[in-house]
Amino acid sequence: MQNTARNAGPEEAAAGRAPADRYRERLGPSLWILVAAALAGPMAALVFTPIDTTVALVIGAAVSVLVIALMVFAAPTVRVEDGELRAGRAHIGVEFLGEPAVHTGDDARHQRGAGLDPRAWHLIRGGIDGVVVIPVVDADDPTTAWVISSRTPDRLAAAVRRAQVKRSTLRR
Repeated sequence: MQNTARNAGPEEAAAGRAPADRYRERLGPSLWILVAAALAGPMAALVFTPIDTTVALVIGAAVSVLVIALMVFAAPTVRVEDGELRAGRAHIGVEFLGEPAVHTGDDARHQRGAGLDPRAWHLIRGGIDGVVVIPVVDADDPTTAWVISSRTPDRLAAAVRRAQVKRSTLRR
């Protein structure tokens, strides 16, 4: 559930902090999903209780920790860096993207449901309200848009815009 996107000067970039033209967000599971996943531990412990109570408790704790760790570390990340938007394992150059549209609340629910274009590329996560829809302007790409869940959709859209401006100024 890490989220870093802010204005940082060159000295902050050298110190290992995120520079202004980068954005990174891990789309980790919500707290309630992690709590529900932790219940796998007591269930596993019940299976091993007839063997030995101590062994059952150790196995139950290990299962809970393992399930939660897998869910957190397997969560996809959304990044904007080096002129590319990366969402999970997919990536696209920002020069092929149009103006990002930020959706929250009922509008985001519509974008994830009835308004979802089947030709678009999706990275949607339950428990994350915000959605950013970025049209693909490349005529050769059959994908019409990228639909990405984000806890901070305004910051993701701003990072894409900054990368587009930076990319277009480098081409001149």
